Amino acid sequence: MVKLSVIVPFFNVQTYAPDTLKSLAANAREDFEFLLVDDCSRDETPQILQRAERELPGARLLRHERNGGLATARNTGLDEARGQYVTFLDGDDWLAPGYFPELLSVIEELGCDFVRTDHVQCTARARTVHRVPHGRRGVVMDPRDVILPADRSTSVDYAYAWAGMYHRRLLDDGVLHFKDGLRTAEDRPWIWRLHREAKSMAVVGLLGVFYRRGVASSLTQIGDVRQLDFIRAFDQVIEETAQDRDADLLLPKAVRTYCAIISHHLGSIERFEPQVARKLRSMSAAAMKRMPQDVLKEALDSMDVQRASRLRRLRRRPVPAEVAA
Repeated sequence: MVKLSVIVPFFNVQTYAPDTLKSLAANAREDFEFLLVDDCSRDETPQILQRAERELPGARLLRHERNGGLATARNTGLDEARGQYVTFLDGDDWLAPGYFPELLSVIEELGCDFVRTDHVQCTARARTVHRVPHGRRGVVMDPRDVILPADRSTSVDYAYAWAGMYHRRLLDDGVLHFKDGLRTAEDRPWIWRLHREAKSMAVVGLLGVFYRRGVASSLTQIGDVRQLDFIRAFDQVIEETAQDRDADLLLPKAVRTYCAIISHHLGSIERFEPQVARKLRSMSAAAMKRMPQDVLKEALDSMDVQRASRLRRLRRRPVPAEVAA
């Protein structure tokens, strides 16, 4: 019986994949499987993964004939997962030795649907601990109870899928799959659905995931049109939250977060190609017109003057019919 399925997408990460795979070997156990998803890499990553399939205990190599993005690659792994528990790692990150066995022991002891963990962010030589924005540790709670308040960072804003472990019943219930084809912000609708639909969770102060920032090939570093998938991602958050039994309570948080992300992208618009920057403005203006307008007004009124002014100007912007559709 497979106890844990670890889903690891790889795309053109030949520089980092050996460290990732070495850290997986330091977490291997006879009842663990490692689902290595090659998302149609064009560098030496496929050869590295072929060796890993032979040498890493529990490794299974899954290949995409076309690049589908991180969300699709994770779904490929989820479809093949056989474990009682599921977790994720990205192909350019790494783990502390023995981290997965320790985290598995914690979630089994707590008996909850999922656990969320802190992580270490690595930018060049700098190391920074990032913590789940929730103070109570090792206590089982209802995930819906930690979505709010709207005006503070909460657990749904800590959207890293790899910062945790998940019971298989969530996979069987259809909660763990991602929106297929999303190129960025794929974790956002996922984390919201997880908190709305799972029955129990806990936050644990266990450090073991090392998240590499500043990778040149990462979409967070590239100002092309794929970055605009955050709009599709947050449209899904708004649409699904609006259908929730607690929509009146939860929508202000969802709308305010969406607005904050739009403002963030507008504030660094110079990193986008000119054509993409124009598209960002028009698509964001259309998105604001799709939001519940009464909730949007309250969200803007609650923001600082600089962000609120930027977003109100955008809200007044005319939207071409083909963008508004």
